[in-house]
Amino acid sequence: MTDKSEQDRVLIFDTTLRDGEQSPGATMSHEEKLEIAEMLDDMGVDVIEAGFPIASEGDFEAVKEIAVRSKQSTICGLSRANFKDIDRCYEAIKHAGQHRIHTFIGTSPLHRAIPNLTQDAMADLIHDTVTHARNLTDNVQWSAMDATRTEHDYLCRVVEIAIKAGATTINIPDTVGYTAPRESADLIRMLIEKVPGADEVVFSTHCHNDLGMATANSLAAVDAGARQIECTINGLGERAGNTALEEVVMAMRVRNDIMPYATQIDTKKIMAISRRVSQVSGFPVQFNKAVVGKNAFAHESGIHQDGMLKNAETFEIMLPEDIGLAASSLPLGKHSGRAALRDKLKGLGYDDLGENQLKDVFVRFKALADRKKEVYDDDIIALMQVVSGDAVNERIKLKFLRVICGTEAPQSADINLTIDGVDHQHTATGDGPVDATFNAVKALFPTGARLELYQVSAVTEGTDAQATVSVRLSEDGRIATGQSSDTDTVVASAKAYITALNRLQVRKKSTPEVRYTDAS
Repeated sequence: MTDKSEQDRVLIFDTTLRDGEQSPGATMSHEEKLEIAEMLDDMGVDVIEAGFPIASEGDFEAVKEIAVRSKQSTICGLSRANFKDIDRCYEAIKHAGQHRIHTFIGTSPLHRAIPNLTQDAMADLIHDTVTHARNLTDNVQWSAMDATRTEHDYLCRVVEIAIKAGATTINIPDTVGYTAPRESADLIRMLIEKVPGADEVVFSTHCHNDLGMATANSLAAVDAGARQIECTINGLGERAGNTALEEVVMAMRVRNDIMPYATQIDTKKIMAISRRVSQVSGFPVQFNKAVVGKNAFAHESGIHQDGMLKNAETFEIMLPEDIGLAASSLPLGKHSGRAALRDKLKGLGYDDLGENQLKDVFVRFKALADRKKEVYDDDIIALMQVVSGDAVNERIKLKFLRVICGTEAPQSADINLTIDGVDHQHTATGDGPVDATFNAVKALFPTGARLELYQVSAVTEGTDAQATVSVRLSEDGRIATGQSSDTDTVVASAKAYITALNRLQVRKKSTPEVRYTDAS
């Protein structure tokens, strides 16, 4: 590109809906594709590769609908090097305000051997298919699949042919994730220097992560003159995946001193789309994944936590707010130090501890942390109750429970609770025995708490398996959890719910006590 103002502009080409969906098991529904496309468009992605229209009727309809709904992104469809594919692609994308046909062919010796094409025959096919695509739209991208394993002389030849036939973007994919950063840069640099007309097109890079170098290879290519990066949310894609959008965008933002490239991506929307793609694809994001992993802004080491509390820049090179997170986290574990524990206690309302009391809590905390992977807020509260000499505050106790359930409604629960030493009984109905039980508890112990989590897991196998039930409640910003195990799932549910309620009351010391009466 010769325009000075565009010299440092890097286009973000997202292929989550095409290459990302090719991951085994990552197929998305029609509505899910539309939702992700809308998020990508809103985020500021330059080009959305919405799918492979010839692959199926469903893919065609999804690409077509995305094209109709798009507001600012260029909508692209993929096609093989034949007229039928290209025509079908154009039919799907033509309703977009800005559209692109992306056609490809494998140029390496291994890929030429599959259709048994000579170099000359493939060169002719590239000329004819790119010309056909250019007759349909003035925005054509051509890809040399397996470019990094293609003979350099032949690659230069077919790139020149594609440019002369009307391609406006030339993509140089590392299809099998074989190359290294220096090779990636050298390849782009060679093509720009040797191929006539290279200065009139945008060079693109599409890197796979088989050897863990996709992001590095993409950025090296940009450093050599490429001005488009093909990537996916969370690095989703074939085999080990692709260059991750969040990694390249944040790398360019954080290291603007050595990578002074600009994108129009709204980084504050990264975390939201990362989580949504993970949900709809069924591919969880690994905890230590760069930028969007659960641990990317979490610090457990005592030295790191102390540094974070004094100045976040000591151990973080970017702000969590930059990607849409509220804040960093300091999870407590066996590596945590006294500074992190004091900060956690202050957040839980224990802000008047003396040094001796803190020392006692810290010793007990370390002993507990050696037995648990992570120490939660409820564990800290329990430690404080032990240190202060208070018994566990069990205002509510389950004395009796009987449920009626089956195919005929209504399902009901008859419960007896001991609240502050006084027995209360109530019968309630609900949508199933657990819902009826919770309704009965709420009738006897009115609360504004919201049920955030209800989870059941079997500890053992068989019909007599012991079930472990986890419950999480929230009220006015406070969160409390409860867990209980029993061979009767409804009993375990009641106990877990009551435990969470008891813990929530501990956190509401400053609120006026509510009067409880017999709801029956």
